[in-house]
Formats: sequence, structure tokens, C-alpha cells
Amino acid sequence: MRVNFIRKAILFIILSVFLSSFTISSLAESITVTNPIVKQRADPWVYKHTDGYYHMTASVPEYDRIELRRATTIQGLSTAAPTIIWKRHSSGIMGGHIWAPEIHFINGKWYIYFSAGTSENKFAIRLYILECSAENPVSGQWVEKGQLKTGWESFTLDATSFEHNGTRYLVWAQSQSGINSNSNLYIAKMNGPLAITGNPVMITTPQYSWEKIGYSVNEGPAVIKKNGKIFLTYSASATDFNYCIGMLTASASSDLLNPASWSKSPNPVFKTNEANSQYGPGHNCFTTSQDGTVDIMIYHSRNYKNITGDPLYDPNRHMRAQRVFWNADGTPNFGVPAQDGVTVISTAEPTITPTIIPTNTPTQTPSITKSLNAEDINGDKVVNMADVIIIAGFFNQLSSQSNIKCDLNSDGVINMSDIIILAKKFNKIF
Repeated sequence: MRVNFIRKAILFIILSVFLSSFTISSLAESITVTNPIVKQRADPWVYKHTDGYYHMTASVPEYDRIELRRATTIQGLSTAAPTIIWKRHSSGIMGGHIWAPEIHFINGKWYIYFSAGTSENKFAIRLYILECSAENPVSGQWVEKGQLKTGWESFTLDATSFEHNGTRYLVWAQSQSGINSNSNLYIAKMNGPLAITGNPVMITTPQYSWEKIGYSVNEGPAVIKKNGKIFLTYSASATDFNYCIGMLTASASSDLLNPASWSKSPNPVFKTNEANSQYGPGHNCFTTSQDGTVDIMIYHSRNYKNITGDPLYDPNRHMRAQRVFWNADGTPNFGVPAQDGVTVISTAEPTITPTIIPTNTPTQTPSITKSLNAEDINGDKVVNMADVIIIAGFFNQLSSQSNIKCDLNSDGVINMSDIIILAKKFNKIF
């Protein structure tokens, strides 16, 4: 057994020498985000482009225009100057409330999907599209491309688009005659960025009590794909402290136009947290860190509960961010809305808490679980990074392998990311 342990030590040293040709900054990005990021911006949408810029748009309190801003970091959006790229019409269509713009890059052009009422009826909400061919959408010219038709005319809002297996889809919220709700979620294929094709399919309608407080609402869809599944989050109930986020899940190999492919979580996955003074979190989207290793949810919420008048006209829904962790079963874990002023996303100094052996205690060789495979140090019948991390803990006299935490970043996977965190924390490998 001692021979096998020495052999593993040599292998670990070889791995360290190999990795020493890289710098930590090139392997694991330093990210720091503190909430709120942009004040008085509801329904936030952040898109990270291939040029490294984050592009952000949202509903403004006046509901009268569409703004864009961009920055090389998420936190940088807080100080990036907003540019007004479009204003509502003085009369007729697109002359009422302007809600929930989303920016997408499709087939080499920029598109913004947004909801707009008419000057005669600000709540006669329908979907519309803007297009921009410039490389920089903030400074480029935007052109109106008309209404995005959904198959029938009724209250329609919050369109989002995503691609899967070579097919582009549109998901949106709309009311439908005969269904006792303010809005349901529908999905359809797109034959390009400007139109859907085929018949829309309803994939969720408000059914649980937490979806029907104040208003019976399913709206604000957003998609994140991972671990062989498609997760579609949405917002429910009135826009006060009852507003919350629910989630649908479908297999990545399923027919997304079949309602049976989608299962609904019976409880909200993100909701008000009074202990942290965060109320009505909702209307989210997803992005990543610059290096793509950290999944991030962008959302809005207020930091107070009681509102005077209609919450729709309370301006203090602020854009915030939350790191997305991943459970062992491959599902996202959003946690609870973080308190204002607290760093919510930081990989600059990852925290790990192994049990440290006191200096006055003789160091003992950790007992190794017996296994049929000598390389399987922890006896879990899998030879992987967990065994390497245990060796690292042995050399640094941190703990026995029974106490060391192998999944250091709590993403549900033990891989090279955990080795990088260990290396950075103790500064002994590189």
C-alpha cells in the first residue's frame, strides 16, 4: 500500500509540473458581483457576446423607451452609460407601455424582442421586433421589423428565443380565450428571427396557489441548458412581494413542442426572502462569467415589502445577480436572494473548509479505504479528481480523506476546477 501511495504522489507531482505552465488567471476567472447592479431597471436581460461584452437592456420606470448599455464585466454594467436606441411612438401601435426588451444575436444580426401597448390603450400589449446590423448594437442603427405574430390577437408579452439541436424556438406569455388566467406560456418553432412557424403549444398555465396571488400569471420565460436537460424558468403572481420564479424541465432529447415533455416544479425555485430584505424576485435571465465556467442568474427585486399604490408603477425593482449552483441530480440550485451590499459572486478567493490538523498533534498517515483498485483511494469505485484532491490534502496535512471536501466549488462535479481552486487556495502547487 505504501508503494502505491508513493506512486500516486509522483503522479500528482507530474500533474503539478504540467499545470505550472499556466497561470491561475488563465484557468479560473476572478469574478466579483455585488447587488444591486443597476437600480430601477426591471425585467433585466443580459447577453454576453463573443466579443467579450455584456449587453444589457430592461424595462425603465417610465415604460417609454428602450435602452442599451454594455461592459466587459457584469458589475461594470452598473456604471456603463445607457444609450437610448428607440422611443415609443407618439400615437398608434407601440405608443403605450413598453415592457421587457430582450437582446439576442441571431444569424449575424442583433434583435430586440419587446412588448408594447398602443397610445389609445397602453395595456393592449403585443410583441414587436427591432433589428440592428452593426457590430456594436449600442452605437448601431435599429430598425423596426413590425409585430411578431403568435397566431391570435390578445394580451401578449415577454418573448424569448433559444436554439436547440439546430432549431430555433420562441417562448412567450399570452392570454387565451377559455383559460381562466392572465397569461400562460407558449412555445413554437421559428423559421428565422422574425416569425414563428407551425402551431403554438401551451406548456404551462397557472395551477398552483403561489402562481395566482393577485393575478394568475405565468410570464417572463428564460432558458438555461445543462446536464442533458432544458430548464425554463418563469415568473408568477402579481409584481409585489408575491412575485416569484417557477421552473419547467424537459429532457434535451425530448420533443419540446409536446407539452408532456415539460414537468413543472411544484414549488417556487426562487422567492421573497425577508431575512435578506429581498422581495418579489423575478423576471430573470441567464448568462455566464467571461470564461464560461460560472452560470449566473440575472433578476430584479425590491429591498422593501410594502408598496403604496399599484406595484407596477413602483420604480424600485433593481437588477441583481445570483450565482447558479448545480445539484448532484443535475438540476439548478438558485439559493435565496442575496442581501444588498453582499458580494454574491466571487471566485477570486474560493472558500474551502477542511479540518486542519493542529500543529501539536503528530501527523498521521490517513487510513485508506480498501478497494479492489489500488488507485481508488477513497474507495468509491471511481478513480477521479477526488482521489487526487485527497493526496493534495495528505501532502498539505489538511485532513484525513474522510473529512476533506472534494467538490470544492459545489457544482456537483469533481473535476479540474476543484484542483484549480485547491491550487489557488494554498499556493503550493504552482
